Amino acid sequence: MSSPSEPSPSDLVAFARHLGDAAAAVSLPLFRSSLTIDDKGEGLFDPVTEADREAERAIRMLIAERYPDHGVIGEEFGPTEGSSPFTWVIDPIDGTRAFVAGMPTWTTLIGLRRNDEPYIGLVQQPFIGERFFATGEAAYLENARGVRKLSVRPAASLAEAVMATTSPDIFRTPAEQACLERLRAATRTIRYGTDAYGYCLLAAGHIDLVVESSLAPYDVAAVIPIVRQAGGVITTWSGGDPKHGGSVVAAASPELHAAALEVISGQ
Repeated sequence: MSSPSEPSPSDLVAFARHLGDAAAAVSLPLFRSSLTIDDKGEGLFDPVTEADREAERAIRMLIAERYPDHGVIGEEFGPTEGSSPFTWVIDPIDGTRAFVAGMPTWTTLIGLRRNDEPYIGLVQQPFIGERFFATGEAAYLENARGVRKLSVRPAASLAEAVMATTSPDIFRTPAEQACLERLRAATRTIRYGTDAYGYCLLAAGHIDLVVESSLAPYDVAAVIPIVRQAGGVITTWSGGDPKHGGSVVAAASPELHAAALEVISGQ
């Protein structure tokens, strides 16, 4: 529960929605347009565009105006220390490779930590008009059909599970690549190119497992509360806290999560 001096969860969720809309006002007009693309990767193509930078600037400006004591961690401009218990962790365009390819699987990620713990999350895909968000108690999807509460679906077994990951390229070491091959063999099917949208599909009950590696904190801050508040499980590959990124596994049930960890560990 928030203290009387803190903004309420409902106020923070409303503000996160406002941030998502502000980012969309910048990024959506630039989607499927001519863009200057810079590559900030080393070996692996890691694009950044004016849409990434300007959307993050818009988000940061609004946070500074509304909550000047809140911290901010963003992909494009690094951390800004705050004096309150709250830190916003943002990725203005998660899935920039999809963005520059004209594929509508990119999203804006807005996570909020309270006392360094995941608290509220929002994932917005403005081109198809979807917004996934976690309020601190439950997770929801808002689209043209209205608003509905999210709930994961139970998977009977790992062999029947639908798995998603962004790309085989994010499994960079031989051990990680071997892990991906074991998971491909153990699950029913695997879908690529989902980026953070895959976690939302898990929370919405459409897929069962998301396994990724090489993640930054801003890649997962928004999705952790959405997965958990929809009834799912999300940890690192070793079963630890995923808030700092790294290698992450999300599952629709504790049983499926345990089975995935066994495959990941090579047992």
